[in-house]
Amino acid sequence: MAKRFPLISCLLIFISLCATGCRHPASNSGLTKIVFQADWYPQPEHGGFYTALAKGFYKDEGLDVTILPGGPYITVEKQVSAETAQFGMGASDKVLEANSGGQSLIAVGATMQHDPQGIMVRKDSSIHSFSDLNGHSVAIKVGESTWFEFIVKRFQLNNVHVVPAMMNVANFVADPQYIQQAFATSEPFFAHQAGVETRVLLVSDAGYSPYRVMYTTRDFVQQHPEIVAKFVRASLKGWKDYLNDPAAAHAVIAKLNPALNPEWMQFTWQQLRDGHFVTGDDPSGAQLGQMDPKRWTTMYEQLVDLKVIDKPFDPTAAYTLQFLPTN
Repeated sequence: MAKRFPLISCLLIFISLCATGCRHPASNSGLTKIVFQADWYPQPEHGGFYTALAKGFYKDEGLDVTILPGGPYITVEKQVSAETAQFGMGASDKVLEANSGGQSLIAVGATMQHDPQGIMVRKDSSIHSFSDLNGHSVAIKVGESTWFEFIVKRFQLNNVHVVPAMMNVANFVADPQYIQQAFATSEPFFAHQAGVETRVLLVSDAGYSPYRVMYTTRDFVQQHPEIVAKFVRASLKGWKDYLNDPAAAHAVIAKLNPALNPEWMQFTWQQLRDGHFVTGDDPSGAQLGQMDPKRWTTMYEQLVDLKVIDKPFDPTAAYTLQFLPTN
């Protein structure tokens, strides 16, 4: 999620690459082994999963879950497609793109109703909407930002200059005119620490609104529906618990990723809560984990329009509501 390079040890990365991922569930002391591939290093944006791990929610379901950290050289979709991991986390647009490319991935639940991805500017900036970006340079992670392609087309940004994002806020702090991609749950914290107040224009507010999801392969769903149900149930329980009390997850995350500090983790947790990224706009929490077929169809049509998807397919093949609680 938060795309930067924390000072995590090389050993952790090595473990993530070399850990044994079973191609099929194998029993160990009565528990079913599951490998879950994260999209980045351990961080609060993964808090629900680490809560489920720390508090034994997965074990209560009979699952022995290993969460492999991601990183800049890990492509989660490939790991899951190759069955190195049974489950992965990512964004719904990437799941659709993977299906268009021949990978049979299927989302089984949403971990965030709203994507915290956006464009960060200074609080006193004259930029108040995406259309104001014309005539400016914007630091973007080149090659991985379909959402920015949407922004460029949606707001007719024919005079915007893209520069490579440096994955930190150093340039942002040094240059009052600097504009960069950011997660509302992360980068503003570092800017604030450096004495710079910010605003984030959320991409979801512009009409490009992917879910953050957990997914597996269609084969795995067909062969092991009971395991998928258990994994989804425990994960959503973890997310609900995490939003109420992050202590257990943060203790685990801090050990796995020493680059984090308590203030950073507290900021992220607070933003996840206040921004309703996980639960959505329903104060009852009924949207936790849920996915709307209309949003999937809209996202699919947007990707086709952007020519990111050039091989049409039925978008309902990329997700299932089968394992989600009925409200």
